Amino acid sequence: MSTDTPRATAPDQEPAEQAPAEQAPWLTPGQQRDWRSLLGLLMTLPAALDAQLKRDAGVNVFEYSVLAALSEAPDRALALSDLAALAQGSLSRLSHAVTRLERSGWVERCPAVDQAGRRTQARLTDGGMVKVKEIAPGHVREVRRLVVDSLTPEQLVALGEAARTIAAVTTAGASDACRRVGDC
Repeated sequence: MSTDTPRATAPDQEPAEQAPAEQAPWLTPGQQRDWRSLLGLLMTLPAALDAQLKRDAGVNVFEYSVLAALSEAPDRALALSDLAALAQGSLSRLSHAVTRLERSGWVERCPAVDQAGRRTQARLTDGGMVKVKEIAPGHVREVRRLVVDSLTPEQLVALGEAARTIAAVTTAGASDACRRVGDC
């Protein structure tokens, strides 16, 4: 193996040894295997879900997340900043998605006044609610096929717990960055 290639352990270092402070703490072979498995999942699962939604409904996963979040919200409306957080996207990405959904007649932007002041919100139209009800059964079947039914109940619980733990760490870091950049 080349010295330039990342390895599970540092050269001349046993996996259990601590790396010097100036070096990254290398992954053990087991950690490397699990990390690569997670990367594979992160690359293939979203693409598979996206393909099903595009094929069956003409929307992508992010757009479906926006529609689903609005369908579950009081009055089927949310402030754009709140919707961006629920859909796990930036305000810029959300704005582009809402524009596409508006063109289809499924979402509309409207002003709102609440305790945070004047804000723009997105509202799911009646046509959008019909679309969500059309999309949901096929999407749920695909989620079951790819994830829920391929795991034992215990594995699914463990996956959910692990996902929530990692998401909490990554969103905490993203929140700090968003405050500096102002686009989340």
